Amino acid sequence: MEQKVKKPTEEKLKPKLFSVMKNYSTEQFIKDIIAGIIVAIIAIPLSIALALASGVEPQQGLYTAIVAGFIVSFLGGSRVQIAGPTAAFATIVAGIVASEGMDGLIISTIMAGIFMIIMGFCRFGALIKYIPGTITSGFTFGIAVTILVGQIKDFLGLKFKNSPVETVDKITEIFRCMDTFNYKALLIGLLSLAILILWPKKLEKVPASLIAVLVCSAVVKLSDIDVNTIGDLYSISSAPPKFTLPEVTFARVKALVPNAFTIAMLAAIESLLSCVVADGMIGSKHRSNMELIAQGTANIGSALFGGIPATGAIARTAANVKNGGRTPIAGMVHAVLVLIILVVLMPYASMIPMPTIAAILFIVAYNMCGWRNIRNTIKTAPKSDITVLFVTLIFTVVFDLVVAIGVGMVLAALLFMKRMADVTEAHAWVDIDDEETDPDNILLKKIPQNTRVFEINGPMFFAANDKFRYMLDDKNIDVLIIRMRNVPAVDATGVESLTRIVKRCEKHNVKVVFSHVNEQPMHAMEKSGLYKRVGKDNFCSHIDTALVRAEELEKSISAAKA
Repeated sequence: MEQKVKKPTEEKLKPKLFSVMKNYSTEQFIKDIIAGIIVAIIAIPLSIALALASGVEPQQGLYTAIVAGFIVSFLGGSRVQIAGPTAAFATIVAGIVASEGMDGLIISTIMAGIFMIIMGFCRFGALIKYIPGTITSGFTFGIAVTILVGQIKDFLGLKFKNSPVETVDKITEIFRCMDTFNYKALLIGLLSLAILILWPKKLEKVPASLIAVLVCSAVVKLSDIDVNTIGDLYSISSAPPKFTLPEVTFARVKALVPNAFTIAMLAAIESLLSCVVADGMIGSKHRSNMELIAQGTANIGSALFGGIPATGAIARTAANVKNGGRTPIAGMVHAVLVLIILVVLMPYASMIPMPTIAAILFIVAYNMCGWRNIRNTIKTAPKSDITVLFVTLIFTVVFDLVVAIGVGMVLAALLFMKRMADVTEAHAWVDIDDEETDPDNILLKKIPQNTRVFEINGPMFFAANDKFRYMLDDKNIDVLIIRMRNVPAVDATGVESLTRIVKRCEKHNVKVVFSHVNEQPMHAMEKSGLYKRVGKDNFCSHIDTALVRAEELEKSISAAKA
């Protein structure tokens, strides 16, 4: 009796919240509340710091944590994902705000959200895995470098004469303005760094960033030393998020498509990476397409309520898991608590020293840079992968993420095609020495006298086209067998190469027999008309059948000549 093969079930477009609530308990509710409170305490200083790094007002980072954080938890495809502003967007947002203004950022973020929703409904969640890890590592390290460079000014208390946007220009401006160095700012920055590095070793439950903010704010306030605080540079509002709609024109939308695409791709990649990390921590499986829809909706909501682009935050998600959060309720609690703190305590944020913000971002940059991955890549990966990594890294720092990802993908694709072409080959059986364990060893087969057998190994595509040109160098034969058991796929150029071989054989009265053609190549040959041209009888399922067919053809050719 034939056994039916069970097809894998298609991923549901259903928020995880609606699935986990079926078996929700009071005990888990208490754990989720505790986890949500701790994550909120972690998120507040980070959200403020990332907003300032992005060139926007400090409360806008909190708006993002509130709106995007709640929507992603409510609609998302992960049980424990925490969303909000992340370091990955800091340089992108700063660049858009500097060149296009806040309206440009809002439009770009809304468009990015729409792109992600479309990606989710089109079930593109699984396609993210086709972005090479070397590109992800390269632009992540590059973003970390740009964040670090961007915070040197506040860490050293420098006063810039210009307001550079590009990283290279910022480095130039740092050296130009070193005469404005403020050693008091450096001392506060070093104190902040010391707390951020040493505190987790003693008491991990209480966020180090919160302690650094409280201690350094108190030192600056009580000693009245000359160090810039957030209140000295920015106006701070404790008003809750308000709905804002920018003026939209077709020309503006068209101009902002590249920025929107970059935000969408980066948000999708980082969110799904965060989901994968979280899955490993709790033994669950996220719904990638639902997560994309949630992230898209969250970015639209964040933009319309005064926030900035958001994505899944790996560090905050990990903190949620470590503190007992196991359902989206924890993320929703985190968002509500951030809103309460915004309304009640936001004016006190004006006392936070800028060097402390810089120190927090230094730690964020260090944690995201993934230097261990890069070290391992350099040690173990082929030169082509290392090249892609460093090209992406350098282009991220020197130019921007749009250029870096574009160049990285093109370079990775070209190098991949070269590798595939290098492993593709076509050789005559008489030229090789098969292992004795191979049941199809040439020594075990009887090849008709006027027959030549060629075997193709690897995909037949345009980059490997030159490998097949010599296949009919010997024209003094009657039959050419082309064995394709190790050809998983062919493209249009591969089919064209085979057609050329067949035509050349016809010109010299040589019959062509194909052996063991796989499904995709066979479909391509049928579609192109090559199958019909060669004839059904000349497509054999095994080399033994092909050799029998060759013998029959030789006999008919000999009879015709006689």
